[in-house]
Amino acid sequence: MSTTVDTTFAPVNFTENAVKELTKLKDQQEISDDFGLRVGVEGGGCAGMSYVLGFDQPKDGDQTFLIDGIKVFMNKAHQMYLMGMQVDWQDGLNSRGFTFSNPNAASSCGCGTSFSV
Repeated sequence: MSTTVDTTFAPVNFTENAVKELTKLKDQQEISDDFGLRVGVEGGGCAGMSYVLGFDQPKDGDQTFLIDGIKVFMNKAHQMYLMGMQVDWQDGLNSRGFTFSNPNAASSCGCGTSFSV
């Protein structure tokens, strides 16, 4: 399990709206500081791979990053799929939720929660 926090290199970034929403969710759900935001991928979804975004504790194989004041856990193997990705929060009439802009995705599904490389 990694305990080193990397503050110089961030494989993903968050918009200001995403940071505000993540901070609000952490406070509302009273999530302890032992937890961080897990960003990753898993097989599935209509395009082949789905994004993982949720509060979790560190696991073996994780790297820990401090991105815009948010502790982020990411499995080292997932970085090649997520490098350069931007996470945003949309709160509009037509859409509400986290969105992912991934430069590594060859294609994405219509809802934007799964992709292929």
